[in-house]
Amino acid sequence: MASPEHEDERRRSAPGRPLPQGDSLFTPGAGRLRREVERRSAVPLVWLHQRPRWLPPLVLGALFIAGLMAPGVLGALCLLLVAVFFLWLAFLTWPSLNRQQRAPRVLMMLVVLVLAVARMLGF
Repeated sequence: MASPEHEDERRRSAPGRPLPQGDSLFTPGAGRLRREVERRSAVPLVWLHQRPRWLPPLVLGALFIAGLMAPGVLGALCLLLVAVFFLWLAFLTWPSLNRQQRAPRVLMMLVVLVLAVARMLGF
């Protein structure tokens, strides 16, 4: 049996989590815009998938808090980055979602965008 120290080294040297099973990363029968966005998103999605699971939420949380705390345009920019990330993920997952799953995503993006506009206006 390997010692805990060696087990930690083995985990750290692993290239990342394996990709999910499936035939394709792309939506069958998609229009031109969706195909192009999915094609250009494939590499960033694989890169994100290989990062630790806690990293994207940590970065988004830090950007969100910075957006609420930073004054003016800087705060609005941080919030807009969060909104763009959510919009990108929502666009990619939209065909596989039902109405109950779509509503919270739309609401979340709207709230972040309203906060960004409010921050830009000085509130």
